[in-house]
Amino acid sequence: MAQILNGKTLSQEIKQELASNISTLEPKPYLAVLLVGNDPASHLYVSLKEKACLDVGIKFIKYMYPENVEEQILIDHIKELNQDEDVNGILVQLPLPNQNADRVIEAIDPKKDVDGFHPQNLQKLLSGEQTLAPAVALGIMKLLEVSPEFAHAKKAVIVSSDLFAKPLQVILAEHKIDSRVTKPDDPTFLEKVKEADVLIVAIGKPQFIKAEHIKPGAILIDVGTTKVNGKLYGDIDQASVEPVAKALSPVPGGVGPMTVAMLLQNVLSAYQQQKNRP
Repeated sequence: MAQILNGKTLSQEIKQELASNISTLEPKPYLAVLLVGNDPASHLYVSLKEKACLDVGIKFIKYMYPENVEEQILIDHIKELNQDEDVNGILVQLPLPNQNADRVIEAIDPKKDVDGFHPQNLQKLLSGEQTLAPAVALGIMKLLEVSPEFAHAKKAVIVSSDLFAKPLQVILAEHKIDSRVTKPDDPTFLEKVKEADVLIVAIGKPQFIKAEHIKPGAILIDVGTTKVNGKLYGDIDQASVEPVAKALSPVPGGVGPMTVAMLLQNVLSAYQQQKNRP
């Protein structure tokens, strides 16, 4: 049976270490979050991030906007936060209801972009420079690193959009792992995923990946979260793959908690960079 990569437990360990480091700092790191609209999932994610920040000693402020707020109002507020030396991290909760997310994210000072989505930060990452990487990519890598088989992995396949996959491909390459991106409508999809030592799936199709899709002994990372009749499902059918895979991240309790933990790490990293502290 597959080893379950418990993101909940691992994230708690990371948060304890962060809390210890932050306890010695004055002033405390400070995260500002912009939340637009009434999407229940977005409100839930922001409340989880707020609780996690307070747990480790990061100051947190939330700005709420109606779903029809003008894009320029968001951009102007972000520019004000860019100038506020007390604020170390700025996060816009995605997806936005109808505003252009690219333009809004681009308004964030890259040094305060703790989600790691700013084009400058993505470009630095692709160029091999030190930068704030996307928290979800960092969380996935932390989960992979606790799997004993990861040290022997050679090939990774990422089932997702190219934009989601790019940061992951850079970080995987640092571990000497060759990766490729595919989508379910690719005619050679089955052939590609069956070659993967590491399979990362983020497509929002509940229980799409079954045992017949995977290489025996593969490490599986499930990024998908879809609610069906009030229950949360990942993109991987855990019951189907568990007897075949070597390791598996569950949904819930896998990538989600790790993404939040690495967001906190990014807030601390941004703080240290801005304050010129090690």
